[in-house]
Amino acid sequence: MILRIGVSACFFHADPKRAIFKGKTLLYMEESMMKWILSGKALPVLLPPPGNDFDIKEILQDVDGVLLQGGSDVSPTSYGETPLRPEWNGDRIRDDYERNIIQTAIQMNRPVLGVCRGLQIMNVALGGTLYQDITEQNSDSIVHRDWEVYDDLQHDVRIQGGSSLAAMFGTTGRINSIHHQGIKDLSDQVNAEAWCAEDGIVEAIRLKGNAYAFGVQWHPEFTGSRKELLPPDPILAEFLNACRERSR
Repeated sequence: MILRIGVSACFFHADPKRAIFKGKTLLYMEESMMKWILSGKALPVLLPPPGNDFDIKEILQDVDGVLLQGGSDVSPTSYGETPLRPEWNGDRIRDDYERNIIQTAIQMNRPVLGVCRGLQIMNVALGGTLYQDITEQNSDSIVHRDWEVYDDLQHDVRIQGGSSLAAMFGTTGRINSIHHQGIKDLSDQVNAEAWCAEDGIVEAIRLKGNAYAFGVQWHPEFTGSRKELLPPDPILAEFLNACRERSR
């Protein structure tokens, strides 16, 4: 069977100064994410925001699972804080759209996989909080985002023994790192399955109970053939297998 994977959209909000689609809101999917889903013989489907035509349950009815992309910051207002700097305001519109998707998908037993921002908004949607900026708010942290090297920035992770992630990779590994926000207070509805080996920042979470919702702080879709990094295929395979089981 060909699985249909609903992908939460990234947003370019209306900009009257943009050279193309002036004043229009753009919803999009990053190409590496699209190709990663396709590599699992699944069909990515961009999820529209609910509106007068379809509510969120109707939108999710015909997809087998949901994947949350990376992208813009989560707004601190989404977890009850005031932004410490204007550049950390985040995207509250996208937050509300994705929180609705996450909560409804879990209710409907649609497996959810979150990548980078996807892990963060999953934690927030389930009651957790974030560091608005890891370096600013955690003096013991290493650098988790360097714009100049981008997805070439790497660090080691330690993985919880006995976890599903450890079944894939063992208890150690190496990942890319492209984020300046991160989990501060872990939702009581999830368990952490991996942490940065150097500073303990949470790098993977999994929903407690029988429903499938899993998030990683790194970008598996950017890994490619880099042998030093955890391979992306086991993460995608586990998610798609959960989607197949739900469909059956």
